[in-house]
Amino acid sequence: MYKVFVGDKPIVLTTVVEKESNFKNYLLKTVNISKVIKELNKTDIQEIRLIHKNEKKLLKKFLKKLPKVVAGGGKVYNDDDQVLFIYRNDKWDLPKGKAEKHETIEETSIREVTEETGVSGLEITKPLDTTYHIFKRNGRHKIKITYWFEMKTSFIGNLYPQENEGITDVKWLNTSQINDALKNSYANIKLLL
Repeated sequence: MYKVFVGDKPIVLTTVVEKESNFKNYLLKTVNISKVIKELNKTDIQEIRLIHKNEKKLLKKFLKKLPKVVAGGGKVYNDDDQVLFIYRNDKWDLPKGKAEKHETIEETSIREVTEETGVSGLEITKPLDTTYHIFKRNGRHKIKITYWFEMKTSFIGNLYPQENEGITDVKWLNTSQINDALKNSYANIKLLL
């Protein structure tokens, strides 16, 4: 099973057909993805489930339905076990950004964290879950595939929000601050934390 978010509502990719309650089922093979996105955005339905019989082909078949944007990001810990957050578009988020040509996804992730926050000395400790969300750019829907990595750093310098990317604040947050920030964050970020 996979979850692809449209805002905070998921499109669930699954092989299991269940009786509809606060969600709708569609066959992945024949679904009109634009209608699904519109339904999630304009109605009170809580999720859409796209059904396909072959679990191994679920994600691959879905990803063919929209143009893809590949990104990398980090859940960064400092020596005080705080996590690095950015504030963009009136929401708390983790630093991430689009991959560039001839760059590994690990290089993308480290570069983007540094560019968006000013933090250096980053070391990847392990890969995290990949997240998927649909966004609209220039009148077209696209799917962002974000590869996440847990990172650590001993950085103690000043934090610099990348303002030209719409980032207005960067902070190290402790556990209770993270819980507060997640009340004003994205569903896919909540999955990572």
